[in-house]
Amino acid sequence: MSHSQTQSGFRLPSFGIQVLVGMVAGVVLGLAAREFGAADGALAVTLRTVGQIFVQLLKTLVPALVFTAIVGSIAALRDVRNAARLVGQTLLWFAITALIAVVIGIVLGLAIQPGARSGVSAAAAAVPAASGSWLDFLKGLVPANLFGLTANTTLRDGGASTVLGFNVLQIIVAAIAIGAAAVRVGDAGAPFLAFNASALAIFRRLLRWVIALTPIGSAALIGDAVVRYGWETLSSLGAFAGAIYLGLGLVLFVVYPLVLVANGLSPAWFFRNAWPAIQLGFVSRSSVGTLPLTEDLAERALGVPRSYAAFAVPLGATTKMDGCAAIYPAISAIFVAQFFGLPLHLSDYVLIALVSVLGSAATAGLTGATVMLTLTLSTLGLPLDGVGLLLAIDPILDMGRTAVNVAGQMLVPTIVARREGLLGDTPYPEPGKESAVAA
Repeated sequence: MSHSQTQSGFRLPSFGIQVLVGMVAGVVLGLAAREFGAADGALAVTLRTVGQIFVQLLKTLVPALVFTAIVGSIAALRDVRNAARLVGQTLLWFAITALIAVVIGIVLGLAIQPGARSGVSAAAAAVPAASGSWLDFLKGLVPANLFGLTANTTLRDGGASTVLGFNVLQIIVAAIAIGAAAVRVGDAGAPFLAFNASALAIFRRLLRWVIALTPIGSAALIGDAVVRYGWETLSSLGAFAGAIYLGLGLVLFVVYPLVLVANGLSPAWFFRNAWPAIQLGFVSRSSVGTLPLTEDLAERALGVPRSYAAFAVPLGATTKMDGCAAIYPAISAIFVAQFFGLPLHLSDYVLIALVSVLGSAATAGLTGATVMLTLTLSTLGLPLDGVGLLLAIDPILDMGRTAVNVAGQMLVPTIVARREGLLGDTPYPEPGKESAVAA
């Protein structure tokens, strides 16, 4: 029985439409909360709480789901003759699409001149609390513990508060090592791999239950965003925000469709099946939080083989960030240089491209695009104080950035599977033949 059909025979709208309805409802509820109760009203607090609970549920599944899926993927890939080629093709397409995105960002930054058209005050310049460096990449690769768990303790009001988290990149590294060891020990590793397969099936069932709540979670998350951020703060950085969203739109709706067509796939088919995860990425602002749904759709809706998707999608969630690591740092670096009147030369633009292609790996497991931006600025020798100029509207920009990130994290595994002849678990149309496939 389809997830969109009840036992009584009543057919619900498609999952993507349900999420879209949830987003529209969230906008209405958010506007109502701003009108009648502001950020501390009962409706606003309810939206914020429900949204936080939903993202927390998704993130709770991520460590166990990624670990068991990667171990299972390693076990399955041993029977795939072109496993090394799959990995190489994945990384190559990560780099190709990132390079295209950063070139678009550089061109838009030079054409729109956002730093020269800014109304933001220089007093807003401030060095961010977190910054990126190439050493973070090396340290981030080595798991601090078996499950990549982290703990941050902060002092507040005379007491200490500890928040547990996880580093997905470290989980991937640990799972690859353990999966490879289990395969190499032969019969002794068979019970462990069987247990892992059973655990993975259980976590996938839990995932289905949580994903069913996505329309409600989307309504709460978008409503909370409307209440907390609105659009008033865009006025002083309108040219900058416009350049960012124009770049994101070009990547999502021009570059990605062209890549799909070039590989014999219909953009309409891809977006119809991937859109729920793209929507969730937009409202949740978290590629990691969206990861369970991203992987689920890559396998069930797009037909990427589970043995490959379980490896490629989690890797993409930590290192494939065309929004945060390509478009955003390129335009932002040009903005900072223009704002402070510092010239950039051809070699600087080459450095921006290089950092954008490689830097997402260097900042994997760290927080947000701010770390990626500081890595770019420090590589170019630009003042890190410039980051503070952009923080006022960062949450609004982060919504679009994350949506593009998630789309890219599904796009690359799909086209690699298509190129390798593995995209056979679900019907997919060629460009121009969308009508031949049932919705």
